[in-house]
Amino acid sequence: MENVEIAAVLREVADLLEIKGGNPFKVRAYRNAAQKVASQARPLRRMIEEEEDLTKIPGIGKDMSSYITELVRTGGLERLRELQKDVSPTVTELLKLDGVGAKTAAKLYHELGVDSMDKLRRALESGEVSKLEGLGAKTAEKMRRELEEVTGREERFLLSEADSLVRPLVEHLQDAKALKRLQIAGSFRRRSETVGDIDILAICDDWEPVMDALTSFDSVDRVEQSGETRGTVVLRSGLQVDLRILPEESYGAALHYFTGSKSHNVAVRKMGVERGLKISEYGVFEVPENRNADSSDPQEGKRVAGKDEKSVYKAVGLPWIPPELRESRGELEAAENNDLPDLVRMDDIKGDLQMHSTWSDGEASIEEMARACADMGYEYMAITDHSSWVGVTTGLDEEKLEKQWEELEKVRGKVEDITILSGMEVDILDDGSLDLEDGHLERLDLVVVAIHSNMDMDEDEMTARVVKALSHPSVSILAHPTGRKINQRRPINIDLEQVIDAAVEQEVALECNAMPNRLDLADIHLRRAAEKGALLVVNTDAHRPDHLRYMSYGIDQARRGWLESDDLLNTKSLSKLRKWLKG
Repeated sequence: MENVEIAAVLREVADLLEIKGGNPFKVRAYRNAAQKVASQARPLRRMIEEEEDLTKIPGIGKDMSSYITELVRTGGLERLRELQKDVSPTVTELLKLDGVGAKTAAKLYHELGVDSMDKLRRALESGEVSKLEGLGAKTAEKMRRELEEVTGREERFLLSEADSLVRPLVEHLQDAKALKRLQIAGSFRRRSETVGDIDILAICDDWEPVMDALTSFDSVDRVEQSGETRGTVVLRSGLQVDLRILPEESYGAALHYFTGSKSHNVAVRKMGVERGLKISEYGVFEVPENRNADSSDPQEGKRVAGKDEKSVYKAVGLPWIPPELRESRGELEAAENNDLPDLVRMDDIKGDLQMHSTWSDGEASIEEMARACADMGYEYMAITDHSSWVGVTTGLDEEKLEKQWEELEKVRGKVEDITILSGMEVDILDDGSLDLEDGHLERLDLVVVAIHSNMDMDEDEMTARVVKALSHPSVSILAHPTGRKINQRRPINIDLEQVIDAAVEQEVALECNAMPNRLDLADIHLRRAAEKGALLVVNTDAHRPDHLRYMSYGIDQARRGWLESDDLLNTKSLSKLRKWLKG
């Protein structure tokens, strides 16, 4: 059982316990443990196999350690089974709706017997929900809109979740005898922010050991198909994995085909037809003059390419195109004109300019964060704890900020191989003013501003609010500009074109927040911002040292947004960064 699966079970226990009306301290313990487990870089199953003490993980006590061990060793949890006897397990479906927390779900469940999306729909139609004390017609209407949106939404996994689920499987498959090559394709390879399923392509001398390795993997819930060329399994998490075993001569063509996107592939095939070529997952074939290159036989004609992916593109007169760009958004035209971007790489990053410590809602000290950033090889970092307005955190007011500056000076003396900048994540208030007096804003090295409250404003009000904040002379970065949380919360209502224009005018950097459930800005918005001349920055928003590794997801997103190194603030050297901040 992988960390993401363990965390999901612990969250379900917390949800059911809260809906039941259980001890709030126990609810919080399960939620905190789920968060800790999900962000652990090392698989807990390995720690348990090696009999390591899980209580060494901050926030994991003796009882929680025993629950996690039970989960890993048995695949189930008795505490969860007990709760499911008292509370219908399907009631947790309601929590998928933005704005429906455990307390609201409990009210719906206990007072109306609503324990599923279907029952909620009927209760909304009958008007029962709007009559509940504390909810009302406005809340019921919002639920109705959310219900329609969620019902039509395909169930997809965050890229980070898919990563944690499929990497152990790949390691397992790579130990199979006779395997020669293995690669993940699909939206996973394109580094899409969410993944529906996983396509794995393999070359091997003998298919049986490889297929046996797939079907015997510990996390497999059921086997849908197992044969000489294809196997399909569904993991306990619900993620479907398709393994295709291919001949070596077709591998590149298949990798291109199964990587997608569909629209990209269609366009490449059309270019092939124009050249008398048939392009399929089996290869690139030169079709006889008297035959139609668009005929139904995928292997008709003489094979001219397909062993590797570059040969597929070369056959239609193109250079190889990075998978992150293959979304039919102009990449083929750029390739034809030899104008593909030189995409930013992880090695280009010189520092991380948004993270938190125990001074607000972080889980590590400034020194711990500084040493972790130094271990990343960064030149610089910024501590940007929250201002005091954010109700869910213990934020800093002017007095606490002064004390934090004293600690920053001490840490700078201890950790000398990285430059620590003083910053703050300051709330944008409803009227566009900032949650810190100007005197303190001016003394910070950089000021990160963000929306955390009253997120239901209409578009005009929200846009005016943000644009006004960007006009403040101390502001350096606008964090997670749309406020979205993937699969959890929709973006705020805002005119991004106006925000981008304001950022360009005021020389404020727009953030690509690398937290896997944010990835905000989205790829298309990153590209648009760069096209309009905005400066971007990829930050992790780390709340503990383990979160710093999320920078790679931010880089994936930046690459999908066609960003080059020069488009980003935190690829600059320290001297250039300081010059920009002073300017």
